[in-house]
Amino acid sequence: MTTIESGEPEDGDLVAADGKLPVPDHVAAAIRTLIEWAGDDPTREGLVDTPKRVARAWKEYCSGYSEDPGVHLSRVFEEVGGYDEIVLLKDIPFQSHCEHHMAPIIGRAHIAYLPKDHVVGISKLARVLHGFARRLQVQERLTAEVADCIWNGLRPQGVAVVIEASHACMTARGVRTPGVAMVTSRMMGVFRDDERSRKEVLALMGLG
Repeated sequence: MTTIESGEPEDGDLVAADGKLPVPDHVAAAIRTLIEWAGDDPTREGLVDTPKRVARAWKEYCSGYSEDPGVHLSRVFEEVGGYDEIVLLKDIPFQSHCEHHMAPIIGRAHIAYLPKDHVVGISKLARVLHGFARRLQVQERLTAEVADCIWNGLRPQGVAVVIEASHACMTARGVRTPGVAMVTSRMMGVFRDDERSRKEVLALMGLG
């Protein structure tokens, strides 16, 4: 079993050649309208440049739409010295935004697979997660997309994905209940069909 504690930093800002991503007028206007509707004055000094900042930030938050996360699994390694046990990447931090209120989802993921013929570079598992997380999401779909991508890309004996996250649409508005985490999981292959394998991978994740 290989366990990696992940703290991979986020990618840098998305910028154009001149250092700033161009913002279409209609996008900036929409954000100014939202500021005004919220009750503030979009023309005051502190808010004059906010529409463009917000637009550029959202382009970065949703950068996953411009990539295919499965590409990260295209290069594999077959020389693994006969290794055929669970590979687990634990505690991968991520940020996303819910598609219902566009509020932050902040959490961590555990991704495991049981190799069949080959393995993939460990950072690629985190990149798959980030590729799907950097879109408007619901946690259930995010969990399924990550697991399905690894299953289809690596064709392993099993895949297990568990995501724990806090949702600002619940903690900062609505029911306003901070300190609550939502947990979702998807088990495929042996981790779904074999109870002993499922218990083993959950125990390695610290969830057993």
